[in-house]
Amino acid sequence: MRTYLQTMTGTDISPAGGLWSRLSIAAADIKLAHSIFAMPFAVLAAFLARDAQAGWARFGLQIALMVVCMVAARTFAMLVNRYADRAIDANNPRTARRAIASGRLGVGPARAMIAASALVFIAACGVFLVATSNPWPLALSLPVLGWIAFYSFTKRFTALCHLVLGVSLAIAPIAAAIAIDPRAVGLSASLSVDVASPALPAVWWLALMVVLWVAGFDVIYALQDQEFDARTGLSSIPAKLGTRGAIWLSRLMHAGAAGVLLMVWRSDARLGPVFLAGVTLVWALLVLEHVILARRGKAGLDMAFFTVNGVVSCVLGVAGVADALLN
Repeated sequence: MRTYLQTMTGTDISPAGGLWSRLSIAAADIKLAHSIFAMPFAVLAAFLARDAQAGWARFGLQIALMVVCMVAARTFAMLVNRYADRAIDANNPRTARRAIASGRLGVGPARAMIAASALVFIAACGVFLVATSNPWPLALSLPVLGWIAFYSFTKRFTALCHLVLGVSLAIAPIAAAIAIDPRAVGLSASLSVDVASPALPAVWWLALMVVLWVAGFDVIYALQDQEFDARTGLSSIPAKLGTRGAIWLSRLMHAGAAGVLLMVWRSDARLGPVFLAGVTLVWALLVLEHVILARRGKAGLDMAFFTVNGVVSCVLGVAGVADALLN
């Protein structure tokens, strides 16, 4: 297989030798820049959960730790995905050149990177306990890692894998709020549920929006592998419903996400006209995404999936933070 791929691609796909080379290959393969899809929502939730009386130095430390946690968690999830799917990816022409599937990154180094990213995530969660006396990030670190790793196996048995991915990214705003102030989601500092806590409904509405938005665009992305999934017995919405059915379900999910955004805006008085303007722009972007798909088909997937959705998350994050600061 390795000789065949090397002949077809004209590249040297032997396992990388040096540590830096391996890290570079892994970083390029999992596209660290795509952390942008979830990061703005986490930052917005952090600002909503912030105690206005708390100092900015403490909040700055919390934000820095949150960013480390998110990058480490995404790195872990993506490496687990590439590792778990290495045999599947090697047989799919679209994914055969991925680092582990092609052999450019060995299985041993991949396992080491998975373990290292998990340890970085857990360690950063532990710093919340030491530096801010918040035990929840550390207490929830293993369940979070378990869930985001679980997604990589769902395509083997359920077409709802897209929703599992949506929930994985929706953890970001909830986890961010917990990291800043557990009371924001109805938790107490003593690892118990505090029904009297001033839970923020905006965070939960934001998480629901992320579930629908991510699942909707992941269904679109999965159109690329529709024939391969159907032929090999893998589960996905496009393989189950066909192109037309998948596109319409994606439209319904994004329509639902657009409606939930109004609930985010209405549920927190600090989210004012700036956020509403951002919501309006996001509605237009979601329509644009589906117009691109309708007009260009699969050829427009890169623009619809990466460009438009990257702008969606940034617009909502920036607009929400701006209103939170102004109000």
